[in-house]
Amino acid sequence: MSASVREAGVAERAGTAGGTGAAARLLSLGRAELTLLGRNKTALTTALIIPVALAFAMKGAVSGMNLSGTGLSVETVLLPATLGYVLIFAVYSNLTGSYVARREELVLKRLRTGELRDLEILTGTALPSVLLGLGQCVLLVVLGGLVLDAGLPTAPHLLIAGVALGMAAVVGFAAASSVLAKSAEAAQLAVLPFMMLSLAGSGMVVPLDILPERVASVLELLPLSPAMELIRAGWTGGGGLKETLGQVITGLAWTGLALFAVQRWFRWEPRR
Repeated sequence: MSASVREAGVAERAGTAGGTGAAARLLSLGRAELTLLGRNKTALTTALIIPVALAFAMKGAVSGMNLSGTGLSVETVLLPATLGYVLIFAVYSNLTGSYVARREELVLKRLRTGELRDLEILTGTALPSVLLGLGQCVLLVVLGGLVLDAGLPTAPHLLIAGVALGMAAVVGFAAASSVLAKSAEAAQLAVLPFMMLSLAGSGMVVPLDILPERVASVLELLPLSPAMELIRAGWTGGGGLKETLGQVITGLAWTGLALFAVQRWFRWEPRR
């Protein structure tokens, strides 16, 4: 029996085992997906190593940026960027691959014939990646603050709001992006547009504060820009209430758009 078939069986049994309550079904499927994630060494390496490696790789470039007058420091550029990398690599990229793999193995189709509802299937599949990402964010905030001498966030409520908003967005876009991939291998290409757009334009590599105002005003409308601005505001304090509400509304709008796309176009079985 091949590894993919065995893994498909794990997820299917999880979807039909346990209690009949929604919480019990969700936790059962989440545990199965966590088991599969633990067996996927490539996914774990992507999730655990790449965000930290990218942060160290860009330290020299950030040190050469002209941050005067922006209220930013090398630390308040690097640490929020690392959390953004977690959203992209640990959650979005891995979760897109999981949705595609379960679809191609007919797991999603079979799960729909049981007690699980569509939302429970999508949420249960996402649960391990989201929990892994949240755990990494907590560790990075604490340990990263010590290593980079950035200290703990001065506005933790903004940081929490940013991470929550970012998580909701990347989960929605992961499910939407899975539509573009015909196989698990093709999922690695399907995630590239969103990844490149977010890395280049959402303030992860280059903070929007150091860009020309007209350019920044356009880039701040990208899907992950509101989350990144709120995350960075956790250390800098951010702007006023009006600016914060605008970022939250923009982020929620993108999340709603992604969920609409999932409801409209998400595929539960392979293309024929």
